[in-house]
Amino acid sequence: MVAASGSGSRDGWSSRTAFVLAAIGSAVGLGNLVRFPAEAAQNGGGAFVVFYIACIVLIGLPVLLSETLIGRHGQSSATVSVRRMAEQSGAPKAWEGIAALGVLGSTMILAFYCVIGGWVVNYIWLFFNDLIQSGVMGGALPGMSGEDIAAIFPSLLEDGMTMSVLDLIFLGLTFYFVARGVSSGIEVMATWLMPAFFILLLGITVYGAFGGAFSETLTYLFTFDFSKLTGPVMLAAVGQAFFSLSLGMAGMITYGSYVGRNVNLAGTSAIIASADTAVALIAGLCIFPIVLAAGLSTDGGLGLMFDTLPHAFQSMPAGSLVGLAFFIMVGFAALTSSVALMEVPTAWAMEKFQARRLPCATIIGLIVLVLGTLSAYSLNTLSGFHPLGFIPLFEGQGIFDVLDGMTAKLLMPIGALLICIFVGWVADPKLIDDENGLTGALHLFWRFLVRYLCPVALAAILVVGLFPDLVSA
Repeated sequence: MVAASGSGSRDGWSSRTAFVLAAIGSAVGLGNLVRFPAEAAQNGGGAFVVFYIACIVLIGLPVLLSETLIGRHGQSSATVSVRRMAEQSGAPKAWEGIAALGVLGSTMILAFYCVIGGWVVNYIWLFFNDLIQSGVMGGALPGMSGEDIAAIFPSLLEDGMTMSVLDLIFLGLTFYFVARGVSSGIEVMATWLMPAFFILLLGITVYGAFGGAFSETLTYLFTFDFSKLTGPVMLAAVGQAFFSLSLGMAGMITYGSYVGRNVNLAGTSAIIASADTAVALIAGLCIFPIVLAAGLSTDGGLGLMFDTLPHAFQSMPAGSLVGLAFFIMVGFAALTSSVALMEVPTAWAMEKFQARRLPCATIIGLIVLVLGTLSAYSLNTLSGFHPLGFIPLFEGQGIFDVLDGMTAKLLMPIGALLICIFVGWVADPKLIDDENGLTGALHLFWRFLVRYLCPVALAAILVVGLFPDLVSA
């Protein structure tokens, strides 16, 4: 199938469902699974959740719709789509630089994201091997002490060679689906992996409900404590809503360019945002009953996934099986996100150089492999190398942290802020009206959000990223 674009031969989604699943896969990632539940539990519970949902509706969803409508209108790579809308609006084509930031950001994120994906591959193998050796019913890692389990992740971080091999494996999987194209590769992956992801997520959640501290989790996550909803916490919720939907890196512009004209973008964007939020909420109900039942810390971040949970699986019935299912689920989420990241620069290169997909994906893959290898070694052998140490924001940071910080603190919020300015103030309103699927008061409200509220919120995210001491009190 091809996108209904008039181009005649451009690859595209075969259906609205395929686009929705792929877009959800792009948005759902590690942040949904470990960061949001911990943020909610520590920052007001239900009060944080309600404020976060408001941020999704008032900030995340308008920007998401803005990005997808640009892509659907342009029916090309992210940069060309922005340029076409700019030229048709009588604006300078230099506005395509917005999407260029996204292309650069996606490539940089993919480099360190594949390293993290390699960590997931390592734990999948660890629990698969443990399941084969110890059987289904026993706890995980029976022959290891608590100190042994605690040493697994730090030992991995110290081994640059192993991380580089794991990075290559995960990047190879990502490359395979991107190289096969939109309908034959990315869509096939999304239509199989996303349902499997939700089945595993719900299955582990049900397991935790019967075998873990489920009632304690409900209290922990959803007790309303408005006293904790301070200014810094609310800014954290705004940032979480923004990053959770993977905005500001041209991914949704690229995916939107493969959407047919018969798809209502407003309703579809709402489904994508709702599913992404649901995953974040269910993830807390999936993870915390297991962690709390084992009496372990619920502090968020990668330590929760790669250190705390392996301890928890050790004391659980069928811990090896549940641990394997959990990390396979995480692997699915990571892979669908990495494929979306790689598609952005691949689509750009195909348009820029009028080249076929396979060589473009190969070149992008090689660039990412080099950056990923350097990122892996920056956590050990190259830990003393600080490429941007002369800049206060990146002082003392290695390549892995520089790639992470530069994209999260600079490229993504700047890109999304400029998208709002472009859609709200620069682009021809008629072009926007023809694409967004909104009418009446709802359309006016969306335009108000894109013009005023979203830019202010995104500017706040940018300022906080650059000057964290402003909200540290």
